[in-house]
Amino acid sequence: MANSENSRKMNAIVMHEYGNSDVLKYEEVNVPEIKADEILIRVEYASVNPYDWKIREGYAKSYLQLRLPAILGIDAAGTVEEVGDKVNKFKAGDKVFCRADFTRGGSYAEYIAVGERQVAHAPRSVPLRETAGLPVVAGTAWSALFEVANLRRGQRVLITGASGGVGSVAVQLAKNAGAYVIGTTSGKNTDFVKSLGADEVVDYTTGNFSERIDPVDVVFDTVGGDTLAKSYELVKKGGVLVTSAGQPDDELAHKHGISAKGLMVSTDGKRLEEIAALVDAGKLHIHVDKEYPLSDIKAAHDFSQSGRARGKIIVRVQ
Repeated sequence: MANSENSRKMNAIVMHEYGNSDVLKYEEVNVPEIKADEILIRVEYASVNPYDWKIREGYAKSYLQLRLPAILGIDAAGTVEEVGDKVNKFKAGDKVFCRADFTRGGSYAEYIAVGERQVAHAPRSVPLRETAGLPVVAGTAWSALFEVANLRRGQRVLITGASGGVGSVAVQLAKNAGAYVIGTTSGKNTDFVKSLGADEVVDYTTGNFSERIDPVDVVFDTVGGDTLAKSYELVKKGGVLVTSAGQPDDELAHKHGISAKGLMVSTDGKRLEEIAALVDAGKLHIHVDKEYPLSDIKAAHDFSQSGRARGKIIVRVQ
């Protein structure tokens, strides 16, 4: 049934204009109404992804139809509050996680309305605090490695930014798939990346990392910029470079005889169920670097923009 209590209020982070983290305002707004095929979720935890602050600063204005004022936030984990008449897979009280549709209303809010197909039951073996860090990073890493690069057992894969949110999950997924995994990170995070299963870890701060890595079948770049530019020469002829942090250079790819591809990610409930199964099987772990209350979202965004996060930044909503 649709939410009939139109006057119900909730706390949320509202963006009225594009800009730095100061544009994020802690406000009281209406609880969203749900449609027949939607679920109202009481959000307990969200997380911060670089995409959030890139949207906030206006980088995606050319292709993202975002109506202001808007509530950002993609990752969400919480409890089903109410379901629409056509929803049959979930019921009130279920613990769930999802990718919120921030054009509909993002996860920096106490409640979100999400289509049933976008929601999955939360892993049973970890708390919702960790679960909230899964949807974007796990969906991105999965798409890059298996849908775009078609990574196979026995192949060599290089993951740049291996200690970050996406990179740390990609290392685990690639290792689970039987690949030989090489990760780049700063020296202080070397042991962390090794603990995720990397066979080799290269400290990019001690010189040109591309001179210390033998050719690989697949590069998954999560850094962009100069790191991405140096990665083309590391891919074997016929291999694949995938980036989640920039635009592929077709000229460079042709020069090296490789495929270079960007990444579009759409993680639905079915994919999240597969990810939850990996978590419950002990094959995938989310490392939480820092946790912030919803009211301190500015600090969470600023820390994400610093590029120093190891794993995920979690937001405690309620």
